[in-house]
Amino acid sequence: MLRAGAAALQAGVYADAVPAVANVLRDHHANARLWQLLGLLHRNLEDLAPAVEAFAKAAELLPDDPMIAHARACVCFEAGLPAAHLFERALRLCPPDRSILLRHAAAQIAEGQSEAAVASIQQELLRSPTWIEGHAALARVRWTGGEHEEFTGSFEQALRAAPREVALWRAYIETLLNAQLHERVLVIVARARSAAGPHSSFDAAEAIAMSELGDVEVAGELFRRVAHVKDVKVVLYYLRFLLRAGHVREAADLAEKSAPNDRSHQIWPYLSIAWRLLGDPRWEWLEGDPRFIGVYDISETLPPLDALAERLRALHRTVRHPFDQSLRGGTQTEGHLFPRIDPEIRMLRKAVVEAVERHIAQLPPPQAGHPLLVQQRAPVRFSGSWSVRLTDGGRHVEHVHPAGWLSSALYVALPEVIASGPKEAGWLSLGEASELGIDLPPIRLVEPKPGRLVLFPSTMWHGTRPFEAGERLTVAFDVKRRG
Repeated sequence: MLRAGAAALQAGVYADAVPAVANVLRDHHANARLWQLLGLLHRNLEDLAPAVEAFAKAAELLPDDPMIAHARACVCFEAGLPAAHLFERALRLCPPDRSILLRHAAAQIAEGQSEAAVASIQQELLRSPTWIEGHAALARVRWTGGEHEEFTGSFEQALRAAPREVALWRAYIETLLNAQLHERVLVIVARARSAAGPHSSFDAAEAIAMSELGDVEVAGELFRRVAHVKDVKVVLYYLRFLLRAGHVREAADLAEKSAPNDRSHQIWPYLSIAWRLLGDPRWEWLEGDPRFIGVYDISETLPPLDALAERLRALHRTVRHPFDQSLRGGTQTEGHLFPRIDPEIRMLRKAVVEAVERHIAQLPPPQAGHPLLVQQRAPVRFSGSWSVRLTDGGRHVEHVHPAGWLSSALYVALPEVIASGPKEAGWLSLGEASELGIDLPPIRLVEPKPGRLVLFPSTMWHGTRPFEAGERLTVAFDVKRRG
């Protein structure tokens, strides 16, 4: 059964394997590996209440097993339960593993122990100054905690000890690019070249920064120098440059060549914009079918909105938005929301799954090569889920979600000013790309209402109109692309 269960995990047929493992456990109740397997199956089904129970039983039977200890800590953390103490035990039992240290830090932050989390990451960075993931995690924690000027301080400290370490410079620059601090990028690129010598990644970062700062002439020359760099991120920024500079035909040619082979699905949004600007009717094949966007009022299947709003507000623990996200003037919850076992969140997830299934059922049939109209559409799983809380003047800049297949906005609480203020304040805009400096009308504007869920392709540009005052509380998620 263990071998068959492992095969089921590998094949992704989790639901089929659960009853079989549960039946065997009736006669082998003291088999820790079977409990471990059952926990893994439930975890992969995003059904964490039974996963927590299964791993607790496995840990009771094999208390010193490192894999069980680590998995139990992860499942409890994902379920929204206290887990810092469980990660501490996993760290003692497991061979040195920095990924566990980072999860432990995340659990500490969730339990209000941010200073301890920062200290543990800093301590490991003192031992290993070139630990890139540690620097990135620490920068993110510091930024969302309110630090702006010094959030990259650990990079500076490490580079004083290892000034010729190209990987450190690259990670430092990427962090600043994600934070859209393009003037600081140029300063660090100059320092990187001086300390570590020339490198194509420094050239690419300079081109990106100059483009985002609006210096079209200089950016164009710099991008020509890095044309040989085969990195999808550089291609994306080059597409942004071409569109901003008005080289629409060139952007379309590059995107048409690149999109079919781009497994990250990040190029389609730029191809859509180019086709629309050129008047190419293929944009309608890509995004124009009205069935691609669904608006569903699901208040009746949601938990009471006041209770849901109260639960979500308690999960907004930072003071600033993540630097690599689209919101401005608000906060975003950390981690994956839907696996939590809070009653309100479980009811929320159930209502969302039902609405997503209804939306998928009305989509057009599969079409080869179309990023939305794929063959495999079930079961519904999520690659991410979170809550966003925007306040006075907050908004989302236009963006896309390459990690998803379908994306969303579910409105939980809205300020009165949206109803009484300027027309379209706080509305969701789909298909607009003003963030690129491009004047295209939206494909659709959707008025927010409490309990309203909007679903749309993850490759479609979307953002929100700003509003004057109050709180706009939403849930968002990405449906995982199957296959």
